[in-house]
Amino acid sequence: MQPTPVKRPTCLRCLRPQRSCICGWITPIEHAADLLILQHPLEVGNAKGSVRLLQLSLARSEVLVGEVFAQQAMQALLQTPGARYTILLYPDSPEDQGLNLAPPQQLEQARLLDPSQVRLIVLDGTWRKSRKMLYLNPLLQQLPRLSLRDTPASRYLIRKAHSPGQLSTLEATCYALMQLEQNEEKYQPLLTAFSGFVGQQLVYEKR
Repeated sequence: MQPTPVKRPTCLRCLRPQRSCICGWITPIEHAADLLILQHPLEVGNAKGSVRLLQLSLARSEVLVGEVFAQQAMQALLQTPGARYTILLYPDSPEDQGLNLAPPQQLEQARLLDPSQVRLIVLDGTWRKSRKMLYLNPLLQQLPRLSLRDTPASRYLIRKAHSPGQLSTLEATCYALMQLEQNEEKYQPLLTAFSGFVGQQLVYEKR
């Protein structure tokens, strides 16, 4: 008989093995905009992923897993609750010229929005997987789009960036919320905590 594998104790809050628990890096932030993260299935359970830390730090955030969403289900997701204005966080890229993307919101336009009336949608996946999710869900292409500008170098040293300016989901979301709320200092504690999370993962990789 094969021996029964021993299950590693799991943290009930962050859902990671207790030896690699990230609860110490959770940094609650009172954010104004609602956040909906559409996560590619291959990112679920990825130890290097930043979404779990982001979700635990931002109370009004929701994560939905999938690559293709039925049109009716997607319409229900994108229905603006109350007077909320839904924006997709997605950069400009020459590779996406074949998509029917809405033009990006200029920073000046984004600043005119009341952040408490904004619902920000973020795609979580590799650059390639995020683009595929956008391609497979045409309703996302029709959303007003927020494109980040002049962001600092990424702190995401545990995953390889394929081009300059690529950020983790946590970093990109923080910078988007900074722009919408016109407050650069508010999200610095979470970015600092993210650096600690990255450092912790680097230690595990060297073992």
